[in-house]
Amino acid sequence: MSKLEVYIDYKSPYAFIAKDPTYALEEQFGIEIDWYPLTLNIGSFLGTARTNDAGKVVENHRSPIQWLAVKYAYMDARRYASLRSLTLRGTQKIWDSSLAGIGMLWAKKQDHDVLKHYTDITYERFWKRELDIEDESVILNLLQEAGADIGGFSDYLYQEGREYHDRLQNEILDKGYFGVPTYVIDGEMYFGREHLPRVRWHLADKPGPLPDVANDSVLV
Repeated sequence: MSKLEVYIDYKSPYAFIAKDPTYALEEQFGIEIDWYPLTLNIGSFLGTARTNDAGKVVENHRSPIQWLAVKYAYMDARRYASLRSLTLRGTQKIWDSSLAGIGMLWAKKQDHDVLKHYTDITYERFWKRELDIEDESVILNLLQEAGADIGGFSDYLYQEGREYHDRLQNEILDKGYFGVPTYVIDGEMYFGREHLPRVRWHLADKPGPLPDVANDSVLV
């Protein structure tokens, strides 16, 4: 059976709505996914902005074209989130999700079920605007709630974990992985939730012709 690597970022709405269909691959194929954080630098290509609780823009470093791209992305993501009754509220700023990514690496070291629980609660609360993923104590509490042993995590967060996370980001970019969710099987990359039919096809040893991409909620 081929190994499946999956790269996600907790601040990505597309990775959020892909989470449960991706989990389903483990049960369908009897595999354990190898998860990695890919911490996006969204501001580098979509600019930055900040809104208040009323949705008014209070800080803006985006061009009109960048705003159009951001608004479409949220509209598109909400369209598919609604099919699964998921709450997806637009963020009020571009978050640095690296601490949450380091939390993922810590949970991954401990137990697969701990990692899944950590990912579930992080995604759910972040997209309800109930989570400050830039706060160390918040990440610590999430890990504890997920069932992780948090002894030594604070040191890991700023030393070994930070070093590994940052080195990993460079390695990921060097491999040509640039967005989330990204699926990698046998060295072949599939970027985006719409490629899940092809990921299934690849995991099933490529029976028949290559399937088309699809965002249908029944398929993915």
